[in-house]
Amino acid sequence: MIVGILKEIKAEENRVCMTPAGVEMMKSHGHPVLVERSAGTGSGFSDDAYIQAGAEIVASPAEIYARADMVMHVKEPQPTEYDLIRAGQIVFTYFHFAASEPLTQAFIRTNAVAIAYETITGPGNSLPLLTPMSEVAGRMAAQQAAKYVERSMGGRGILLGGVPGVPPATVLVLGGGVVGTHAAQMACGLGAKVYLLDTSLPRLRHLSEVMPRNCFPMMSSPALIRELAQEADAVIGAVLLHGAKAPKLITREMLKTMKQGAVLVDVAIDQGGCFETSRPTTHGAPTYLVDGILHYCVANMPGAVPLTSTMALTNATLPFALAIADKGWKQLAQEDECVREGINIAYGKVTYKGVAEAFGLEYTPPEALLG
Repeated sequence: MIVGILKEIKAEENRVCMTPAGVEMMKSHGHPVLVERSAGTGSGFSDDAYIQAGAEIVASPAEIYARADMVMHVKEPQPTEYDLIRAGQIVFTYFHFAASEPLTQAFIRTNAVAIAYETITGPGNSLPLLTPMSEVAGRMAAQQAAKYVERSMGGRGILLGGVPGVPPATVLVLGGGVVGTHAAQMACGLGAKVYLLDTSLPRLRHLSEVMPRNCFPMMSSPALIRELAQEADAVIGAVLLHGAKAPKLITREMLKTMKQGAVLVDVAIDQGGCFETSRPTTHGAPTYLVDGILHYCVANMPGAVPLTSTMALTNATLPFALAIADKGWKQLAQEDECVREGINIAYGKVTYKGVAEAFGLEYTPPEALLG
């Protein structure tokens, strides 16, 4: 199977979907790899490094789409790429379809096969291809909260960890999954007082055992969120509904009760955001104010640390990419229910229930297309 590695074209996205070491592994399995020119530059990987690993450097995304059986990205295809995608071609990347009806409709029209990193499952209903970027994004969320509560950045002018004789900042983390846990760990490490909310009692028991003493895991409820939002200097939204839109946990009305200059960091923005007033921003223009509350809603947070992110992503995605290339997507999906969960759209059919429900589209079980 010919595998194509594209240069990212989403604004300020510096990651690449595969390292030269990953290319070498693909080649060792007998799969030719096409890499778009300068695809790895933002992550510190030169074209020469890919050539030494056995890749062929090609000049344009059009050539990648024309020749590759499976095309790999980090972020979802952009509008300039829609017409390049061929019927039956595999596109393997983060899609987050439930957050974008235009993208969903455009991909349906391609009659290609969308295998989404974010919905492939693992043991215990884990999300192995989302986890590494969630780890990065969670840690970055705490860093961004610490930065943007500074007065020079538009925040309240408070040090997250305080100093002797002065209390630390209060950080509210919504969601106790991978993102929320890593965000809370970083915020706790900086010395903040952290409330970590989740709706799973077993998860809260686990968090109570493993988190630092300045972290307070609590059962989430609308009433508690309203109460703690008034106390918070920073709120980190880390809620994920598997393959579906994120719930709106901080409403516009609640902003009026919050401290002026408080910071909202919405890590769930890829799934539509978990604050009512969230809208996607970029690394170049990361924040905006609503009712005196600073919003940070960068949709590709790990793109700011592309070397770390690319290496972590390749570690997770490469085994799946190899398996798809070795067996073909249909055979692999027949054998592996976890991979079957990753098929979101195929041959013009929506094969992931969360995406179909998000836009009122007809749902076709993936098994119906495997034959």
